[in-house]
Amino acid sequence: MLVVSYDFESDKQRARFARFLERYGYRIQYSVFQIRDSQRVLQNILTEVELEYKKHFTGADSIIIFRLCEGCKKNIKRYGYAKHEESEVIFIT
Repeated sequence: MLVVSYDFESDKQRARFARFLERYGYRIQYSVFQIRDSQRVLQNILTEVELEYKKHFTGADSIIIFRLCEGCKKNIKRYGYAKHEESEVIFIT
């Protein structure tokens, strides 16, 4: 699993980056996404950051990418609505 946390001073850049990340995962907090972990996905994100976002950074902008191993994922504690994100849902019609 990849966790991408970001903050941009510009609302436009922040919204644009969020739309970009939605291609690969889902939002778990306002400026935090959980992303599928694959080398291809990570490389796509790093390339996009380097080519499109890095050149527009101000002193207030940041992107942090965490790669969590399988062992680390077992140590994640979720509370509130977040505790249901990993649950399997079965629909019976």
